Amino acid sequence: MAIHGSRRVALLVLSILLILLVFGCSTPASGPAAPGVGATSPAANGPADVTPVLPDDTAPPAASDVPATPGSPLATEAPVATTVPAAGGLNPDPPARTMRLIFIHHSSGENWLTDDHGGLGRALGKDNYFVSDTNYGWGPDAIGDRTDIVNWPEWFRGPDSDSYLEALYAENGQNSYYTRDLDDPGGDNEIVMFKSCFPNSNLEGNPDDPPAPGDGLTVANAKYIYNDLLQYFAARPDKLFVVVTAPPVQDETYAANARAFNTWLVRDWLAENGYTERNVAVFDFYNVLTAEDNHHRYHDGVIEYVTDTGGDTSFYPSDPGDDHPAPSGNRKATREFAPWLNVAVHCWLGDGGCP
Repeated sequence: MAIHGSRRVALLVLSILLILLVFGCSTPASGPAAPGVGATSPAANGPADVTPVLPDDTAPPAASDVPATPGSPLATEAPVATTVPAAGGLNPDPPARTMRLIFIHHSSGENWLTDDHGGLGRALGKDNYFVSDTNYGWGPDAIGDRTDIVNWPEWFRGPDSDSYLEALYAENGQNSYYTRDLDDPGGDNEIVMFKSCFPNSNLEGNPDDPPAPGDGLTVANAKYIYNDLLQYFAARPDKLFVVVTAPPVQDETYAANARAFNTWLVRDWLAENGYTERNVAVFDFYNVLTAEDNHHRYHDGVIEYVTDTGGDTSFYPSDPGDDHPAPSGNRKATREFAPWLNVAVHCWLGDGGCP
């Protein structure tokens, strides 16, 4: 009986030990989790105790700093600011080297350039452009006196254009008052800006007139002239030609024509002529000056061209009897033009996307 009792006690003790052993293996242990239970398996992903090596003074990125994948929750976050455009994207940064630029203009352009008026000369200098300009009386045969739309063929296509353009490309002087701190990089002017003055917004005819040769300032003749200029521009891919539209006037008589013609220059001129070179660009100075919220600028990665928030006449006249743009309008135009020009330059150079 004593032996049987001892066996029973031994069996009971053995059973209790087995129960405790099974219970202990199925109970989660405190401390680090085992592989496969809330942890990464070293066999699948390398040693668990390896810490990524970061550059000196570099902290791991926070969740908000990780670039978003389209469709992920982070895709709604604001993009990370960068000065390097995406592949093929527009590049609003100044060119890497100093570039020579010449501006053909009269009084409105002079005001735009001047430090205490439009500040364009100084702004372009800060963006690495060595700016020179022509004005009244400049050049062979005083060609600088003639800057209406009807005069551009004389500059670029006429019998004496070779001498005018030779002088234009070599010009390195200032014929207006603006700060110029850059050293002349030498060589010819690479960028040619040209602009007619505000009387050229008084275009006769009808807004939708097709190009046709004629006399004087008409929608049809202006279109014909600009179409013809492309023959010269196409022969000079080494130059960037920047058309700056004439400023608006306060008189409404031909305002609709001015709006239609300048919009045609921006949107249709090159396409209608099948022009595929990258060396021609149009800045709608007219449009920028017709309303506070009308724009022609680089904005949020694209060229923004807004033309319908105001009228077709000058929003920024110097006074009721003077159509010269006021300083406020010229400063607005400078803010919009400088980054826009950088985009056009990088497009032409081939190191940035094209609008």
